[in-house]
Amino acid sequence: MDFFNPASAVSVYYVLINIAAYLLYAEDKRRAVKKAWRISERTLILISVFGGALGAYLGMTLLRHKTKHRKFQIIVPVTLVLHLALYACIMVHLVDSAVPV
Repeated sequence: MDFFNPASAVSVYYVLINIAAYLLYAEDKRRAVKKAWRISERTLILISVFGGALGAYLGMTLLRHKTKHRKFQIIVPVTLVLHLALYACIMVHLVDSAVPV
C-alpha cells in the first residue's frame, strides 16, 4: 500500500481516529467503573463528529457505555452514516481522478 497517495491517507486517518475513539470510550468506561475523573461528553461526541463514529459506536455497543444517553443514541449513529457516505464519496472521487483516461 502506498501511504503517500490521497486515498491511503484518508483511509489511514479513518483507521487511526476510530481506534482513538474506541480507546477513549474504553477509558471513560474504565473511569466510570472506578468512579474517577471522566472524559467529557463533549470530547466523546466531537471525536465521533471528526470521523471516529465507527469506533465510538463500537465502544458504545461492545462496552455498553453511553447507550442510555439520548444524544449519544442519535449523534453517534447519524455521524457514522454521514462518515461512511463521505468516505465512499471521497474514495470514488479519488479513484476516478487517479484512473488515466
